[in-house]
Amino acid sequence: MATELAEGIHWFELTGVNAYLVEDDVLTLVDAGTPFDAHAIETGIQDAGHTVGDIERVLLTHYDFDHVGALARLSDLDATIRVGAADAAVLTGERKPPWNNHKGLLQRVSGPFVRMLDCPIEPIADGEQVGSFTAYHTPGHTPGHTSFVNEERSAGFLGDLVFEDRGALTASPWLVSYDTATVERSVRSLAERAPSFDALGMGHGVPFCRGGDERLAELAAN
Repeated sequence: MATELAEGIHWFELTGVNAYLVEDDVLTLVDAGTPFDAHAIETGIQDAGHTVGDIERVLLTHYDFDHVGALARLSDLDATIRVGAADAAVLTGERKPPWNNHKGLLQRVSGPFVRMLDCPIEPIADGEQVGSFTAYHTPGHTPGHTSFVNEERSAGFLGDLVFEDRGALTASPWLVSYDTATVERSVRSLAERAPSFDALGMGHGVPFCRGGDERLAELAAN
């Protein structure tokens, strides 16, 4: 099922994780849930008035089982996938997550559930413009974690940089992050660098329809 957060922005509530469909210069999917969410994503895309084949761009906030898992299972997907360089290398299989980091170990254990992709995978750089999106490198949760702000749609897609809990934002916790000190620096950096935006879509929790930049600023201040 698709919930419209704002004009041209659709929220898919999946198995404990979120994905988003944005009607930009080309139809864009932001994150892609777990391997078990493919049918729900396809249904949500149809509810929004589109088909999987209409998607021309996928923006991944990061590599994790619950954010990339459904990609290889989406029928008719023929899109360019953009993701931060450090995480792109994991997604393509060029490198493995480290055993000596608790988060890396978790990624290694869940890795066999993520199928290899046929679609082209291209790294995205900090500050790069893609359509109406600007990419912001926000490491900490993963080394290549990237947030995307669409000024035209007044929306920010922050992946697992932040979590929503009972109406408030929290920074990505130690248990699921490579480095929480880096997470905190990324929160402050994004709050300083990004333009104002209303809708805020995070990977876990209930998205905000308005005041997204203000909530991010409050978290950064704390």
